[in-house]
Amino acid sequence: MSGSRSPIELRRQLCEGIQRNLLRCMQRIAFCAAVVASSSAPQCYAVDPGPRECRSEIPRLSPATTPSVCSDPSVDAQVRQALRWVCQQSPADARLPMGQRAIVIGFLGGFAKPGDLNHPEVWFAKYLQEHYTSAIYTKVFSNREANTALRDVVGLLDTNCDGKLTEQEKQSARIVIYGHSWGASEAVAFARELGKLGIPVLLTVQIDIVPKPGQSPAEIPSNVEQAVNFFQSTGVLRGESRIVAVDPARTKIIGNFRMNYRKHSVDCGNFPWFVRTFNKPHHEIENDARVWERINFLIDFNLGIENRDGYETELARH
Repeated sequence: MSGSRSPIELRRQLCEGIQRNLLRCMQRIAFCAAVVASSSAPQCYAVDPGPRECRSEIPRLSPATTPSVCSDPSVDAQVRQALRWVCQQSPADARLPMGQRAIVIGFLGGFAKPGDLNHPEVWFAKYLQEHYTSAIYTKVFSNREANTALRDVVGLLDTNCDGKLTEQEKQSARIVIYGHSWGASEAVAFARELGKLGIPVLLTVQIDIVPKPGQSPAEIPSNVEQAVNFFQSTGVLRGESRIVAVDPARTKIIGNFRMNYRKHSVDCGNFPWFVRTFNKPHHEIENDARVWERINFLIDFNLGIENRDGYETELARH
């Protein structure tokens, strides 16, 4: 019969069905393992950011209490490898125009906490604090600490300490937000909350976005000037492959860059055996030196340290 399927076709469809079911099972196992690892659950934004501390100047980390990712031998070898190209950069003095304040906020994925030094995101923030010797504030949060991050940002922008933001204080903001996995999802949600307050965002960087419930991380809000997305598509948890601007006239999507690890393995020894076994590509991109080099380049470019044309080409290399 013309409508009958051959044994080869039947076997192929059976194998595809088994692969799909296996992938779904592995995704559920990975998610459940993350839930078991923490008693916390994702939290929602509060509408009011609550009490905040007014800071007359950008707080700076003391070198004596901030180990250098570039020179501290106690830093995991995998983290040092992830930031190896970043550490080759010469120190840059980010002397921004008067009234402008550079604020870089990072969000961690899964249930990771800011004190977890296994994550390059944490050390990248420390590197930035060392790299820019003035006028910059960097801090990393878990993806459940967005309200705390919001209070920090509003307090930093409130330069006259009157408890409210003037239009000039809002427009003087130079904010960069980055994150991995759930942290990448939170980065966009955080930018959206800043937009509700009338605060512009210079740049958002998403690394292998895994959407948090109730969030739309692929839709970049109109208060964001530029956004970039790095993703991989072979792991159990696969990042969103495309971000789009809600208002293309106001937001530039620098690119959606697919990272491939089938022929470019990255050491993930700084993470537990479970994720190295079942979810490695999702953490290979987190440890990928090429990704951090490009993020560093983008921050340099947007803060005026790098004054080069064609940075899309620079980002697309490798």
